[in-house]
Amino acid sequence: MQAPLVRLQCGCNSYEWGKQGSTSVAASLASATGFEIDNSKPYAELWMGTHPSLPSKDLETQRTLLDLVEDNQALMSSEINRKYRDKLPFLFKILSISKALSIQAHPNKKLAEKLHAKDPQHYPDDNHKPEMTIALNPFIGLCGFRPLSEISHFLSHVEPLRMLVGESTVEAFLTTVRGHEHTTSPTQITENKRALQTAFSALMRTATTSSNALQSATETLIERAKTSPASFASGGDDNDTTSASSLGIPGPDLARFIQTLHDQFPGDVGLFVVFFLNIVHLEPGEAMFLKADDIHAYLSGDIVECMAASDNVVRAGFTPKFKDVDTLTEMLTYSYAPIEEQKMVPTDYTFVKLNTVAYSTESECVLYDPPIEEFAVVKTDLNAPGAKATFEAIDGPSIIICVGGEGTVAVGGKIEEMKVGYVYFVGATAECVIESTDEERFVTFKAFCELDGESEEPTSNGHI
Repeated sequence: MQAPLVRLQCGCNSYEWGKQGSTSVAASLASATGFEIDNSKPYAELWMGTHPSLPSKDLETQRTLLDLVEDNQALMSSEINRKYRDKLPFLFKILSISKALSIQAHPNKKLAEKLHAKDPQHYPDDNHKPEMTIALNPFIGLCGFRPLSEISHFLSHVEPLRMLVGESTVEAFLTTVRGHEHTTSPTQITENKRALQTAFSALMRTATTSSNALQSATETLIERAKTSPASFASGGDDNDTTSASSLGIPGPDLARFIQTLHDQFPGDVGLFVVFFLNIVHLEPGEAMFLKADDIHAYLSGDIVECMAASDNVVRAGFTPKFKDVDTLTEMLTYSYAPIEEQKMVPTDYTFVKLNTVAYSTESECVLYDPPIEEFAVVKTDLNAPGAKATFEAIDGPSIIICVGGEGTVAVGGKIEEMKVGYVYFVGATAECVIESTDEERFVTFKAFCELDGESEEPTSNGHI
């Protein structure tokens, strides 16, 4: 291959939780390479990578990216080819979310191998799936278990929740964690997690085995959300604002939040799972990282997502798809913490050279570098025509997408135009140069993998 720069054609999945027609950022970006948008359909995910469920293609030749990297071993690096069996280590996506995705978690490597062997129809590969989310616009999701004090509050004051979990289980949970919500004792943390698992599993088990109980609890919850929105999650005390402050939104907004989810998935157990999980708000450029076995659900917004190359999902709510409640409740870590602890703070990416125009217009390259080896992502903002970023060569593959403005991308002697929705694959050991040609801000995201020596332990990227 003369220059390891390939423009890609990437597919876009239509799932019911996606945004409608051309309002979907994922579909709009895909349309830059010939994807035809049907405005009567929702579009959810643009995929960039070699995953066989929706592999990207060379726009010119229509060969799949998987074929290209298998036939041109130098595109990936020998170490990555060996370790990841000639496949791209990551899957890069754009998601457009109009309604709640399923309450879910992704299995670790050992569990993924077990689930795939047992049930390949629902678990299509044997890989783990840690993932990172970067907001393109305001995003709302559920992520990880709340601090124990907040869960205790809701179990004490939300009667229909308490009914589903069970009085004895609630009292056992409250007794275990009371006074130990912020403990650093390993023994007590283990006890807290065990109590949390018991309470959460009880909720999921009751909702699964007793549709009448779930229906009754839902009717009570929704009625109180409608008639007493300021206090329905605080035991009927209008002066108790714990529910509002812990969620970061006023009581009436919480009531509307619950009602919106009920409109999307009437009578779903997810309405009660909300009281166990952190609600996270991300502004553009903010990010969070989800380890394997972390519970989460995306609710609204458009995001960049990067993950290990897997399509394994263990679901338990907010979905008409296959639910595996037993596996989910057994696999979770039951770590509990404020959502701020799961947000990622990007750092300056130092293995890039900005030209004078870029520096003088406050252009920047920032690195989102999770504690795994499969991927990292660099976001680049070039703020004026002629602003240029020269990325040092790395010993691994990259995929770069433009989400704003116009410019060029150059590898070796090959220079290509770059507009919104254009996606390029960049091979290993190639210096990559992007330059703005637009008065508007030229914005790109570049996912890449570079392994750290011979270590088999989880590491991070970014030339560390």
